[in-house]
Amino acid sequence: MIKRIAFLLLIAAVLVACSSRKGSFSSYDKKAVASYYADKFNGKKTASGETFSNNKLTAAHKKLPFGTKVKVTNLANDKSVIVVVNDRGPFGGGRDIDLSKKAFMEIADNKNHGELKVSLEIAK
Repeated sequence: MIKRIAFLLLIAAVLVACSSRKGSFSSYDKKAVASYYADKFNGKKTASGETFSNNKLTAAHKKLPFGTKVKVTNLANDKSVIVVVNDRGPFGGGRDIDLSKKAFMEIADNKNHGELKVSLEIAK
């Protein structure tokens, strides 16, 4: 009986820990720099195992869990897009998030510029 209670308490502790980790992102709001994937990544596997397509509304982020929906707002024009995190990165250049080309083009004014100052927040 004591082993069973200990086991149930352990399960409850794990569930609380998992829910509090996810909750730490629920109020995520950050100013960031966004870029977009080069066309050479089309058809390649992402870190989540999905096949990347520049025609979908997806993104790479270093820490947010796969499947997280993120509202990305261009600070220059207030245009927003909601993307789903399905990859890891970007890994350099002072960027915080890599968007699919489709997502980037939806919020960019200057389609020839490769980076945008944006705000990131978890979409509900």
